[in-house]
Amino acid sequence: MTGSGQRIVHDQGEHPAAHVDALAELELALHQPLPHKLQGVLQAAADALREAMSERQGAQRRYEALFDAVPDPVSILSATGVVLDVNTSGVNAYGRSREEIVGQPIELLNPDLPANHLEPVWETLKRGQTYVVEVTNMRGDGSRFPVEVHSAGFEHDGQPCIVAVARDLSRRWQAETRYRLLLESIDKGVMLFDRNLGIVSANPAAHRIFNMSGMAPGRLPLNSDEWITVDEHGRRLGLDQWPVAKAFRNGRIIPSTIIGLYHRPHGRMIWISITTVPVFSSDCDLPDHVFSLFSDITELKRDHALFDRAQSLAHIGGWEWDRGQQCLYLTGEAQRILGQEQPPDDLEQLLSCLNSSSRQLLRDAMEREAEHRGGFELELQGQRANGHSFWIRMIGEVEPGDLASTRIAGTFQDITEPKHAEETLKNQARTDPLTGIMNRDAALTDLEMRLSNPSHAGVAVLYIDLDRFKTVNDVLGHNAGDQLLIEASRRIRDAVGTEGLLARFGGDEFVVTCDARDVPQRPEQLAEAITRAFAPSFLFGKDEFSVTTSIGIARAPQHGLRPQQLIQSADLAMYECKRRGRNGWLEFCEEMERRQHDRLQIERRLRKALERHEFRLVYQPQVDLQSGKIIACEALIRWRNRQLGELRPDIFISHAENTGDIVRIGEWVLHEACRQVRQWQDEGLGLIRVAINVSYRQFSGDRLARLVRDVLDEHGLPGAALELEFTERVLIEDAPSTLRTFAELRQMGVMLTIDDFGEGYSALNYLRTLPIHGLKLSQLFISGVPNNRSDVAVCEAVSGIARSLGLGLVAEGIESEAQRQYLLQLGVPVGQGFLFAPGLSPVEFAHKLR
Repeated sequence: MTGSGQRIVHDQGEHPAAHVDALAELELALHQPLPHKLQGVLQAAADALREAMSERQGAQRRYEALFDAVPDPVSILSATGVVLDVNTSGVNAYGRSREEIVGQPIELLNPDLPANHLEPVWETLKRGQTYVVEVTNMRGDGSRFPVEVHSAGFEHDGQPCIVAVARDLSRRWQAETRYRLLLESIDKGVMLFDRNLGIVSANPAAHRIFNMSGMAPGRLPLNSDEWITVDEHGRRLGLDQWPVAKAFRNGRIIPSTIIGLYHRPHGRMIWISITTVPVFSSDCDLPDHVFSLFSDITELKRDHALFDRAQSLAHIGGWEWDRGQQCLYLTGEAQRILGQEQPPDDLEQLLSCLNSSSRQLLRDAMEREAEHRGGFELELQGQRANGHSFWIRMIGEVEPGDLASTRIAGTFQDITEPKHAEETLKNQARTDPLTGIMNRDAALTDLEMRLSNPSHAGVAVLYIDLDRFKTVNDVLGHNAGDQLLIEASRRIRDAVGTEGLLARFGGDEFVVTCDARDVPQRPEQLAEAITRAFAPSFLFGKDEFSVTTSIGIARAPQHGLRPQQLIQSADLAMYECKRRGRNGWLEFCEEMERRQHDRLQIERRLRKALERHEFRLVYQPQVDLQSGKIIACEALIRWRNRQLGELRPDIFISHAENTGDIVRIGEWVLHEACRQVRQWQDEGLGLIRVAINVSYRQFSGDRLARLVRDVLDEHGLPGAALELEFTERVLIEDAPSTLRTFAELRQMGVMLTIDDFGEGYSALNYLRTLPIHGLKLSQLFISGVPNNRSDVAVCEAVSGIARSLGLGLVAEGIESEAQRQYLLQLGVPVGQGFLFAPGLSPVEFAHKLR
């Protein structure tokens, strides 16, 4: 038996000790004074032995390659079931290292094996046969997967061994499951018959079609006291005329045949269209089973009667509503008029084809007709599956002689064209010429009419803005921007359907007005539908852009009683949605209005903060995690306003980026930080590298590199004194310009670091090409280590990325000794956080440095 560290297939370049010793002795002898002939013989022997060893080494390599090239897991077992070797596929499949497997009993991989499981294996192998069994293997993480194991015997070093090849059956099991689900979910009946015409199996659709209290008949439903069977012309069928019997007799497929079955106990007539397929066993002339696939065409028979009624009344399509059975029957022409992918088969599905006002009209008319009779005639509007709207004139009445009013029948008449012609002139004045939907004035007029009617108090507004529209417009031009607006309006319109009224409100902003009286959650449902509609990317030739939506929702009367007030509330909710990350929706609340007021207050005072000298910098040390020595610092900005007090950077920095003030503030930070480094150097503290945060807005254009050069020159500092930290958003704003700026900064010696790596866009494809120096682990992930598995996983992943790309790594937000120890073990060299020091004033930092 080999040990856990030695393979049956030897490592490359390894030779038996006897061969190596023999070659060494031959070479030693060649250096001794020998007769010329003897020396020639020894030389030939040495060359032959060396060539043999080389051929053996090549054979070993080919054997190893073949062993590890097998795509299925292969294990070599001793006679007692100990794993002697395992190939690369086995290591990958079992999720364990080779050292964890080799030398262990096979029960490590097959924990469910019985104690005597090797007895039948050896009995089979001794007969010269292959032993095949299905078992469940276990991975290193405890998960299981089914395999089919083929075992064969061989000898190694004179000992009997077993080679076992495991084929993963997961996909086959999945395929069998999908096949079973297919049979259970299709609406066609499927039955399997034996040669005695007994039913071996039947799928759920077969049970439903025969409606036999959950049980399909046990044999063919032939003429008996229970069943009467006829062909499509009403003639009785004998046993030999049944398609199943014909398939057994002829051994050929019997195509679609119409058969009628009358079930006497239930007084129910069923019409089916049946196709029969014979199934042959190996080496048989006649089938031993027959598959029958059949459809219920009873409704088609009923359609003929309904169509005749429609023709007699000189209308286009006929319908009938069976209140007792809760079933709706439509003629083919009625289905065409409605234009749905799946024809409605009950009243609720018919109502769903209509808009909200027409829906209520039809529901009320049906209830009145069932109670009072008298008939009704309505003009109703709805939408087809292709997105086109329709108008119908619907006439209905209780069928004559129906004392219980269980059946209401009538006709559809398509009046779409005259209705559309009537609306064309009105719509031209209310339509946006680019997208073809309502314009701003039409939306405001409609909303004002709704709000003026007390019964429409439940109206809601969805304010929709396209995320990244400006990027498409700027990069590809206005024609592409127009195409995007047209496609976006189509997606919104399809998502909204008849549930709301869509308008283009201006630019890349849209408004949907809907009625939330009958369905209070309708605004949220529409917002979800619109969000899903924008999941696929937009294509412009070979260019592909992901454009999402930010949606704000406001309701009347809670969020406004006037059109402008309601839209303004929805607009505020939309902007709050953008602030939280876009691609979603939010409903307006009073807190948003308060935050809007606070935002305006902050932004108004932020513009004058520099002139009033309200900013200051503090410096947080960056230390060597091993020694605790300070090696750099990060400059952190603070703002104290006389009216607002001390504000955290996470509050005012985002406002500064939105208003563009961040560019001026960033320049001040750069000047002040470099001035302070110069002062520390003049005080004899040496050259301190200071890290400052740079906004993505400062990267626009080529100004940042020139500014850094000028500031460094002004204070007489080398580029190594400065480190610029930027978030991952910088990577996607303008990649070519960013690369140029990064290259110029790096030439100066300035260090470049991605801050809060992993929190943002994680544009990993840029890391391969950007000339950056390092990454910064966010305190968002540091806070959970070493106990939170998710945070540990993220830290390990980022550390691995940095290590593999040769980038430096700094951890921020270290607050405990346990976190420091974990980061040291992970290989993170530098960190900062309250464990070492908070942000210090320049004097405090200099004192700590001394």
